[in-house]
Order: sequence, then structure tokens, then C-alpha cells
Amino acid sequence: MMCEKCTKMCGVLFFIFGILFLLQNLNVWNFWNIQWYTVVFILFGLGAIGSCGCKECQALQKKK
Repeated sequence: MMCEKCTKMCGVLFFIFGILFLLQNLNVWNFWNIQWYTVVFILFGLGAIGSCGCKECQALQKKK
């Protein structure tokens, strides 16, 4: 469970990486050699780390 701020930040990160992978698939910008699932694991990890340090997320988890 994440607060609105953390959910928005994760959404923005997923959008940015989605655009980058789209550009890579269209051969517009090919600058890395990593798989999509690696990026998903990194983004989920960043979201978990961010929500652990967020006071609003902690308050939501305590309510639940």
C-alpha cells in the first residue's frame, strides 16, 4: 500500500522507462543492453525502498 505521492512517482518512472523501451524497439534510440524484466525488478525495488522511507505510506500501512 503506497500513498498518492509514491504511487505517482512510481507511475512516472514506469512511464519513462516504457518510453525508453519503446524507442529501443523502434530502433530510434538504442543505448543499453538490458532486458525489460530487469528494469521492472529495479522499479519495484525503488518503489519498495521509497515507500519504506515515506511517512505517509507508513501511516497507511499502520491503518490497514
